[in-house]
Amino acid sequence: MRIPVRILLVALVLVFPAPGAKHHVLLNRFRSPEIALFVADGNGANERALTKHQESEYSPTLSADGRWAVFTSEKGGQSDIYRVHPDGAGLEQLTDSPAFDDQGTLSPDGKTLAFVSTREGGFANIWLLDLATKKYRNLTKGAAGNFRPAWSPDGRWIAFSSDRDAPESVRPEQWELLQSTGIYMVHPDGTGLRRLTRTGGVAGSPAWSPDGTKILFYETDELGAYLAKSAGSRTELASVDVKTGERKMMSASNETKISPQWLPEGRLGYVIRGTGPRAGLNIWNPDRTVNTVVKGLIRHPSWSTDGKQVVYERVLNPASTEHLIPTASLDPDFELTLSEPFPAFSPDGRKLLYSKYGNNGTGTSDTSIQIMNADGSGESTLFHKDGYSAFDSVWSPVGDVIAFCVGKYFRAPGRPASQIALIQPDGSGFRVVADDGVNNGFPSWSPDGKRLVYKRGKQLAILTLADGNVFELTDGSHYDNFPQWSPKGEIMFTSDREGLFKLFTIHPDGTGLKRLTTGTRSDAHSVWSNDGEWIVFSSGRKGFKDEMALYDGVPQPYGEIFAMRADGSDVRQLTDNKWEDASPGWVPELPTKK
Repeated sequence: MRIPVRILLVALVLVFPAPGAKHHVLLNRFRSPEIALFVADGNGANERALTKHQESEYSPTLSADGRWAVFTSEKGGQSDIYRVHPDGAGLEQLTDSPAFDDQGTLSPDGKTLAFVSTREGGFANIWLLDLATKKYRNLTKGAAGNFRPAWSPDGRWIAFSSDRDAPESVRPEQWELLQSTGIYMVHPDGTGLRRLTRTGGVAGSPAWSPDGTKILFYETDELGAYLAKSAGSRTELASVDVKTGERKMMSASNETKISPQWLPEGRLGYVIRGTGPRAGLNIWNPDRTVNTVVKGLIRHPSWSTDGKQVVYERVLNPASTEHLIPTASLDPDFELTLSEPFPAFSPDGRKLLYSKYGNNGTGTSDTSIQIMNADGSGESTLFHKDGYSAFDSVWSPVGDVIAFCVGKYFRAPGRPASQIALIQPDGSGFRVVADDGVNNGFPSWSPDGKRLVYKRGKQLAILTLADGNVFELTDGSHYDNFPQWSPKGEIMFTSDREGLFKLFTIHPDGTGLKRLTTGTRSDAHSVWSNDGEWIVFSSGRKGFKDEMALYDGVPQPYGEIFAMRADGSDVRQLTDNKWEDASPGWVPELPTKK
């Protein structure tokens, strides 16, 4: 069997770490891995590729004179901003930073780039780049999220969306953060900042009218913005007069409408997401008819001023996971590789387990446990059961048994709860060891391989395999999850016992509770290094990088991967992007081949 080059590269990395790199971590990046840019006539005809697609490319905008298309590319795993002529000529890189750069747009005179960046602080702010002098300036300067800048036709104002004035809220009966955004405007010198939309709810993706008197945007409520990621909510288009503040509804339909733009002759362009007959690029006409001009998973269109040309991104592969792809790291001590969710290496580093979404094509409610060699060869299904979700598999300390969770992903009355099961690496010996009618999950082995700690409902429990005895490690008065047994004996877990989800450690006898992380955002999905000296985890501490409603099926688009010492010190940020990075796994430290 021929092994893809990128998998061979990963195999070499695992055996021969890069110079200076001390640790290697796998992680799951929740995103559509293949996003490409296209250009077409304003009515959708004559579609052709804008660039020679190699990496994920997104957020295109056309310059006012139509000579440039500005876009973001993730070449090498890090997002930077480029521009190219609509015919594909003259490709030029505009930003080059380890930070996240996105959502670039040129001023009407073509001299200044406004864009979103996390440079200098890690939070999404609007920055300005003078293309002649190469000087950068932070326009919004805050610890909130600021997104989707749009220049007024005369270049005197920049409109943008922001969650700066909204308290954080959580999805009802769940844990995911919701996002409330408003539309703001500010002069390029930072003066005159004011909010244009009402407080509460969601307003996003501002676009100026040709005469510069009004701003068009989409709106919904917080939960609607969350559900819109999977076309499960209605959004509407509205406009506001920048002088009088007069608000006007521009649409009324049971569809998810995003990325609006004014077009000549009173028309509106926008995207309808979902799977309906009008999903894709649409144009609304003054007689209230709607033309669907480009069908499919289309995002972020930008028309030329005369409406004769449009650029947009197309999702080529909606799958949310990627298989053994090296990606950028902010810290030279850590190498990062993208993987499917819940990766776990065998103790000898020869085999890799992971959870595979959509086995048989039915999504997260039908997942399997996969096993393969470390070089990417020999992949096979270790466990699968139609209609069930099997995930978070973990090797015993000597590698002879594998523990994992199996149950209904979306539990309903009459459906069995999640269970803890064991299986041997050859697929034999399947047996359930924790099945008491409670949702059990996320097992982790004790260093001696005789016990499992796992989530039991909202509490943590320890199962002794020899006699089946269950010890309640925590009492269930808080939501405790993701337990991880350290090679040195203590147990790390995620808990909301102090309000937000934070990382804690506890001794196996229930004593010695200690909090490891602090701050105003949640931390979760933590794992120990093989020697127990380091912890890698996912955190929302740097906030959102874009408007929530613009994502496709990304549950928590604010998670980045961090590393820290076992005592919570020496915290280091490893990833910086607009997606959800989670479920990290540690690659065993193997002897280097000579």
